[in-house]
Amino acid sequence: MRQFINITKALADSTRVRVLLALRKQKLCACQITELFGLAQSTMSKHFYLLRQAGLVDSRKDGRWVYYALPGKEASPVIKEALEWVQRSLAEDQHAAEDARNLEKILKLDPTDVCRKQCGR
Repeated sequence: MRQFINITKALADSTRVRVLLALRKQKLCACQITELFGLAQSTMSKHFYLLRQAGLVDSRKDGRWVYYALPGKEASPVIKEALEWVQRSLAEDQHAAEDARNLEKILKLDPTDVCRKQCGR
């Protein structure tokens, strides 16, 4: 039951659902995701925590960068089903399409520049 509660809590917020949709094609740096949604790093950190706790994303630290991705083949059937449901349900969503267009622009930027902008460095 705990896994179900964690998943439903994670899916109960539109930003977290949008993060999952942004990750459907590739892993992304936390800075890139934060840039996409224009939220404070502390706010995004809370979203990332809840998504990780639910098992809906994996994270990997590489030097200064933290990368997020959807779980791989090792994900439980419940996680796979939840992610498939999100993607299937929102395949034609206008917000998701707009996020995808904005993400294309962000991916053309140097991640170092994106991070510096967010950190004020």
